[in-house]
Formats: sequence, structure tokens, C-alpha cells
Amino acid sequence: MPDLLSADLVGRIRDGGGPIVFLTGAGISAESGIPTFRGPEGYWRVGSRHYQPTEMATATAFAAMPDEVWRWYLFRRAVCRAAVPNAAHRALAELDRGLGERFRLVTQNVDGLHLRAGNDPARVYQIHGNIDLCRCMRGCAPAVRPLPDAIPAAWSKDRPLDDTVRAALRCACGDRLRPHVLWFDESYDEPLYRYISTLRAAQAAAALVVVGTSGATTLPSRMCDVVAARGAPLIVVDVEPTVFSERARSTPAGQFLRGTAASVVPQLARQLSGAGRPSR
Repeated sequence: MPDLLSADLVGRIRDGGGPIVFLTGAGISAESGIPTFRGPEGYWRVGSRHYQPTEMATATAFAAMPDEVWRWYLFRRAVCRAAVPNAAHRALAELDRGLGERFRLVTQNVDGLHLRAGNDPARVYQIHGNIDLCRCMRGCAPAVRPLPDAIPAAWSKDRPLDDTVRAALRCACGDRLRPHVLWFDESYDEPLYRYISTLRAAQAAAALVVVGTSGATTLPSRMCDVVAARGAPLIVVDVEPTVFSERARSTPAGQFLRGTAASVVPQLARQLSGAGRPSR
């Protein structure tokens, strides 16, 4: 099988000194059977009204109808928990082990599949949160914690919250627990969503590899802008052209690799596995 990247480009990445940064989006998890929830799968009916994901995934909605927002997230969590990491997830976990501190993974996905595949949590920036985690509305410590054991992993779409689940979704202080996800009416920050760490990784990156994301949110777009402005290699993997692939094509060190994550990422990871040590 021919190499995806030229020897010169791999050499440049190898000698770049900074981390090799991967940015992943919904496309990498779609092959594990997780829908984006921006389409019909994400619509949620409350009474006679259908809500779109951009309406459900907000602090405003949680304040107005916390039970319904939790039901929506618990159903989404059940879908994520039923999925398993695919070949792309596994390849990135293996590359993480091989590159060590030269590896960074920034993911928009809240499904936790990268961690379940074996990536080192210290090198994974979950910039939109994790659907298996929650936190207190009042900000009690620990700031981020796993969902209580009383919450079932399986949750059907029509299952209502009962008193046991409602009680479990309360902090010891008495306030509500909320999903640890970045809502549409909230902003990135460093303590919860690794905003500064992500930008620093982009500023130092020997290369940025974008997998399965269209560029609909601000932090991923800014990452690509930073890397392209530095002239560092920008590699985009996707089944269709995107804003990011066009940006890659417009830069001297950019490349668009068209294909699914599961078919392209393992081969790309094998090639980059030799880029962990600078040449002598």
C-alpha cells in the first residue's frame, strides 16, 4: 500500500520538535454507529413540540426543563455506551503509546470512545466535555465527576426520570447535577474544556491532523488558522471536502486525504509512528 504522505513531509513533521496534534469530530465516531444528533436522531419531543439539538443542549433549556434535558442526555449516553471504538480510535491509541509526549488529541466528541480505546487521558483534550461525566450547578468539588452509579447505562428514548434517578442527579449540597458538556449558549474555558491548552498545542504543533469534523465550532477553526498561519503541516481526513480541507489545499504544507477515518487513520498513524524521534 503506498504511503499517504511524502517522505519529505514525514521528515518535516519528525524534525518539527513540537507535538503531533490530532483534532477529531463526529466523523470518526459515526463509523462506530454514533449519530451526530444534529439530524432527525437528535430531535426531542416535549408535549406537542419537537426540539432541535441546538435548543436542547443549552443552559436555558436545562433551567426551564431539567428532567427533559437529562432524559435527552441519558438516551444519548446509552447510544454512546453501546458503541465500541473502531479502527481509527484504536490506531490513535496505539500512536499515543508510541509517540508519548509528542502526541496530543483534541476531540469535539463527548462519547468517550478515545479514552475507551486506550488513549492517555493526560494527552486528550475533551473540548466539548464527556457525556459520562457531570458536575454541580453550584460548582462544588470535585468540579467534574462520573455520573452516579444509580444511573443506568441503558436508557430508552421514552423512559421518564423517576424519583430514584432524580435523587441521584443531585449534588450532596442539594443543587442539581448537570451534564459535563459545553452547551451552545456557553463559552470555552481552560479549567473545564482545556481552551488555553488546546491553543498552545496548535501554536507548537509539528503538524495538525483533522479527522471527521466540518469546522462548525470556533476553537477547532482557530486551531487550523493558527497552524496554517505558522506554515506547519495541516492534514485533513474526511469523506467529503470541508472548510478545513480547502484550507489545507491552500497551504504549501497542507494535504487532504479523502476517505473514512477507519480506512485512512490506521495507515496514516503507521506512517507517523516513525516521526516520534528527530533525525540525527
